[in-house]
Formats: sequence, C-alpha cells, structure tokens
Amino acid sequence: MTIAVDANQSAFTAVETRVLDSTKIAIEKWGVSRFTVADVCDLAGVSRATLYRMFPGGKEILLEALHVRSLDEFFTTLLERADGARSLEDLLVRCIVSATTELRNDQHLAMMLATEPGSTLMQFTIDGLSRIVRVASAYLAPLVADFLPKREADALVEVLARLVISYFLTPSEHFDFTDKASVAKFINTHININELSKK
Repeated sequence: MTIAVDANQSAFTAVETRVLDSTKIAIEKWGVSRFTVADVCDLAGVSRATLYRMFPGGKEILLEALHVRSLDEFFTTLLERADGARSLEDLLVRCIVSATTELRNDQHLAMMLATEPGSTLMQFTIDGLSRIVRVASAYLAPLVADFLPKREADALVEVLARLVISYFLTPSEHFDFTDKASVAKFINTHININELSKK
C-alpha cells in the first residue's frame, strides 16, 4: 500500500502528527530496522488498535506517511522561498539554493545517512527518486510554467530535482549549490534559459 502524494494534500490530524513525530523519534533511537510499532505506541501514548486504525499496515505505512510528510514540509518551504521570484533565473536560483540548504541542514537526515546509509540512500535513488521527482513537479512545475511552456517546465524541474539530489549526495568541486552566485553561474553556463523560452 502506498500513500498518494499531491501538492498541499498531505494533511494529518493532531493524533496522526503525534504518532509520526514519535515514529521519527523511534527511528532516531533504534534505527529503521529495529524500531517497532509498540515503540511508537509507547512514545505517542496511543494503543496499537488506534495506531492501526490510522495507519493500516503498521510499520511500513508509518514510514511511508513519514516520507509523505517530510516531502510536503520540504516543498512547502521551497514554495515560500520561491515566492516573489522576478524571473526564471531568480526562481531556479531560489529553489536550488533552498533545496540544497534544507537537505544539508536536516539533522535527522544526516543522522540517518550516518547510521543507516543503505536504506536512507535508497529513498534518494532506487526506491524514492521517482516519488521525489513527481512531488517536485507537482509543487514547482506550475511556478516554472509561468516562464516556460508546460512541457519544458516539467522537463526542467525533473532534471533540476535529479541534479540537486546528485549534488547533495556527492558535492561538486566546481559549484556550491548553497550559494546564490554560484548557482546563478551554473544556470547561465549550463542552461540556456532564453532558448527554452522560445520553444
């Protein structure tokens, strides 16, 4: 079972939020493979019956819901940072810098990469990349479409999402994606915005 992810549609109740917060704490304490539904119930102060009513399927669905919430929070932050962009270049710079900075500053993510690199990397590659790209497109392609035809907007967001993930996992010696000037240089060097706009 998977949870559908659409922009601005992953709302959780107060109890669900408490359970997901407790799941995050359980992961930090015991790791993804070792924490149990009982651990989450104890931390959240809910019964197993209550948890399974909210998240049928138990641990697998809890993890899926946590990923959904994390993506929603991540891209909501990007939308806030992109607000007021004056041009396509300005929009792309804001999104790339914000995305890279958020990934770098995520302490939970850093802990997961340090303690459980295999399962964490799977969320950025084989298991999770298509979902990340899909959510990125849902949130950001409409903003890019203010400057480009929809087809080019969708393609550009996909490429940039893949690029940011790749850069986060293996930083470049040539560009700093947390620095606005460096990102602007990258865009001007490697993305022909004027040519895209003509299509």
